Parts: sequence; structure tokens; C-alpha cells
Amino acid sequence: MDWAFVHKAWDRWASASIGTFGQPLKAALLINYDPTGPSRLLSTIAEQEGILLNPIELNQFVDFIKRDKPQNESFSIGSNQYIMTSVHENWFCARCMNTIKHAGEGVVIVQTTAFILVAMYDGSIAAASRAMAAVDQLSWQLGRKNL
Repeated sequence: MDWAFVHKAWDRWASASIGTFGQPLKAALLINYDPTGPSRLLSTIAEQEGILLNPIELNQFVDFIKRDKPQNESFSIGSNQYIMTSVHENWFCARCMNTIKHAGEGVVIVQTTAFILVAMYDGSIAAASRAMAAVDQLSWQLGRKNL
């Protein structure tokens, strides 16, 4: 694995995509994920910005990904509970069920060869479109290196 490339790509992408005002995302996580690995191993957080979680807090979410039945159940990331709104080949979108924000909150999740990219945003349809475009940029860069 080319960790130097991953770190550099993340830093460039995060500085342009994650922030408070004018950025498409409020937070993001890059989780090192091997679906063929032993279940007793925890996935590690390769990078995170705008949120502070540990691998144990993500265990339920990673188990949700491993079950590969996103339409049938909800999942948690931190204190937020999410339910699927759309599912595609290697990515999906979900909305937060316990938000107190008027416009809502959502998440875009992309699974690459070696990672799960979790991108969180505030807002509705327009914000979701901007979040998907931002996520696509990093997933394309990782895909070029088969990561």
C-alpha cells in the first residue's frame, strides 16, 4: 500500500472539501478496510477530518458494511443514526434520523478496493449533490492506484 500517496491525496482533498463555510463536507473518514480479513481484526481509521472517532466506535458501522444488506437496516456513526436513501454498486447515500438540524444531515459512503470513504454533510438535495461530487474526486484518485 502506498501510504505516502494516500496521505498526500487525502490532505489535498480534505483541505479543498471539508470545512465549515462554503465547503461541501462537514467531516470525513477514510477507513482501511479488507473485507477478506479475519473478523476479529478492527478496521483502522487511516484519516479523519472534522470528526474524532476511534475504531471501536466504528465497529457497528463496519459490521453493517460487511453484512452487505444496506437497504434492510440502519447504521450508526458516532452518535448519529442513519437510514439508506439510495444504493449503487460501490457507494450509497443515507440520511440522519436523529438530527436536530432543520435542513437535515446526510452521509455519502464509497467503498474502494482498500478503503471505505465516509463523507458527512449538512443540508438536503443540493448539499448531497455537492458531497457526491467531492467524494467522487477522492475515490477516483484512490482508484487510479487500485486502492
